[in-house]
Amino acid sequence: MASTITSGSLVYEHRIVERIHKYHWPAVQLNVWMLIMLIASCLIIGVFATFIQIQQVLLLPIPWYFPYYITVASLTTAFILLLLWLIFQRRLLPSIVMIGGFVLFVLWLVGLVVISIQLWGPEGSVSSNCNLFVFGADPPPRGQSLETLAWLQQRSTCQSWQAVFAFGLIGAIFLLWIMVMAYQVFADDS
Repeated sequence: MASTITSGSLVYEHRIVERIHKYHWPAVQLNVWMLIMLIASCLIIGVFATFIQIQQVLLLPIPWYFPYYITVASLTTAFILLLLWLIFQRRLLPSIVMIGGFVLFVLWLVGLVVISIQLWGPEGSVSSNCNLFVFGADPPPRGQSLETLAWLQQRSTCQSWQAVFAFGLIGAIFLLWIMVMAYQVFADDS
């Protein structure tokens, strides 16, 4: 008689357990940050697009910082859209926010320095010309005339420069704020 010898076999089951770490972002602060940065970016895009159009109509060369700041503001808008997509996917990581915020902060700071030089530079600055020819007009022109219309356009241009500087400064400060917020989110969840 033949005997059958069977050996026992073991089945090893190897499971990879995926641990997904969820970060808890302060929703109100993040939403306020995104709203303010979108406002700043859209204002800069709109003002410099208008300035480019004016330069083209006047047949003047377009300074390099007009398209530069439009590009930086567009990148900021794309970064915010990326953050929104990551939030909806529940994959917003502090490292992405810190790296993106730092890169955008450097770009915004370069634009802010250039705008500051143009606005308050040593000779022929925008601010000195505005103070001399627009805000210093005594009395400002009134009535329905081309002189009044030209003065109103000049005042609008001067105020647009001031708005670009103000929102450039706000954007740079808010980019610092988002980097600090991302670090706090990372530190709190560690």
